[in-house]
Amino acid sequence: MDVKAKVNELLQPYLNEDQYFVVDIQVSPSRTRAKITVLLDSDTGITIEECAGISRKLGNQLEELEIFDGQPFTLEVSSPGVDEPLVFKRQYLKNVGREIEVLLNDGQTRNGKLESVGDDQIVVIEKPLKKPKKTDPPIEPTAIPFTDIKKSTIQVSFK
Repeated sequence: MDVKAKVNELLQPYLNEDQYFVVDIQVSPSRTRAKITVLLDSDTGITIEECAGISRKLGNQLEELEIFDGQPFTLEVSSPGVDEPLVFKRQYLKNVGREIEVLLNDGQTRNGKLESVGDDQIVVIEKPLKKPKKTDPPIEPTAIPFTDIKKSTIQVSFK
């Protein structure tokens, strides 16, 4: 079993019956010190304290198993940053109402407000390219199937 799969297996008891979910696990082997990065999330967010608790438990298990044949390693457990792409439907659901940038498989980009999330698509109200006039028709929501999405990121506004 590779290290990534083993880390995922060891994490399962700490996910509190699906309260938390694994967004990504990255393993960077090295001759001096390997690095394991685990990104966790939940429907309501995950705190630093929760990440630290899971990190301690997981780190102890990895040390006991000598996951890198006794070589030192660094373990980071955190939530995905705002610049991390959305991966799961659960992540889209918790970001309804926020600004999103969606890169489509065909290279087009859609920017706007994430209006809703369905079983197989998201709905975005796109930002107009120019300030609309009073006589312009309202902007219709755009449905985007998950299968058409290459990458989606939440856009943080500092206004």
